[in-house]
Amino acid sequence: MNLPNKLTVGRIILVPFFVAALLVGFPFHNVAALLIFIIASLTDMFDGKIARKYNLITDFGKFADPLADKILVLAALLCFVQLGLSDCIAVIIVLFREFAVTSIRLIAASSGKVVAANIWGKIKTVTQMIAVIAILAMQSFGDCCGTVFAVSTETIAMLSGVFYIIGEVLIWISTFFALVSGVIYIQQNKHFIADM
Repeated sequence: MNLPNKLTVGRIILVPFFVAALLVGFPFHNVAALLIFIIASLTDMFDGKIARKYNLITDFGKFADPLADKILVLAALLCFVQLGLSDCIAVIIVLFREFAVTSIRLIAASSGKVVAANIWGKIKTVTQMIAVIAILAMQSFGDCCGTVFAVSTETIAMLSGVFYIIGEVLIWISTFFALVSGVIYIQQNKHFIADM
């Protein structure tokens, strides 16, 4: 297994640690979740760059890299719903898009073809990762306000409301790009569905 593929697998392995850090309420757990998510996101950036630079692009990488992104981002979004940090409607839309796109990829794979992610899928992933990182950063700041900076409870409550609104806006922006990229992906690959 080459280095880009190892980074992709590493991203998948980090997901349970990220989920545990986010959902288990230990001190500064949001900070830990943020750091794990950033490390996992960086593996996404580096695996593609290394694969292209050293001509290490493989069929496994074309399939596993977007799948690893989906697993990481969907884990975060589902945790956000459980924690009350995100509206479930946006997450359902993203889930629907991911299942539709993955289904087309599986149909293509059954014909011996690997369909790589397009630029719109990459924009979708970047906006999702920015949204997740921003929400985790705001939650981490909220954690630190109460313990490190000794900010009043009223101020923390006000900040929480503002952070929720900002987080929702970012999630809906990323959901918009998920929809756009999904429609484009289906349009570009509809011949796989027609051939069934």
